[in-house]
Amino acid sequence: MISETPTHRTAVHEQVVEGFGTVRVVPVHPRADLDVIHTWVGQERARFWGMREASRERVLEIYEYLDSLPTHHAYLLHRDGRPVALFQTYEPESDPVGACYDVQPGDFGIHLLIGPAEGEPERGFTDTLLSVFLTFVLADPGRQRIVAEPDARNAKAIARLTGAGFVPGPEIDLPEKRARLVFLSRDTWLNGLVEP
Repeated sequence: MISETPTHRTAVHEQVVEGFGTVRVVPVHPRADLDVIHTWVGQERARFWGMREASRERVLEIYEYLDSLPTHHAYLLHRDGRPVALFQTYEPESDPVGACYDVQPGDFGIHLLIGPAEGEPERGFTDTLLSVFLTFVLADPGRQRIVAEPDARNAKAIARLTGAGFVPGPEIDLPEKRARLVFLSRDTWLNGLVEP
């Protein structure tokens, strides 16, 4: 069925980035997207995602559960029709992270996993995808501050987020990891203090 094909699904956001291509933000359909997601989360480069040893059935179960929640959502980002990143959003007050810090009105959480590169790494690739996703997330005026909680050992992800304007917060203990909170205010992003 065409609606089940990721490249033909209705995008929740589409953005043409000059010199990069068309990026579409498409809701994950757990069963239809299982091959892509299971392959990505099983790689060593995704070790901080916490599912390297998960079976296909377990990954499907996780994403079907996520899909059933009104407070959590998963999206694939497609660049010119090819999936290139997995992003998830959540409402912190409905997530374990919300018990670890003082959640403010308008806080909105994200997770991100960039898919494996095809060919040589491309300068600015991850930054461009993060920019498109933040543009989508912050299109909702009720979202005043973006929260992320990368594994505290994942220096590369923390550096990427702080380079995008996120401000480091405290380390917290979540059930599956010790994490570093980072925050990006809507004003910082929209007032151009960060290069989108």
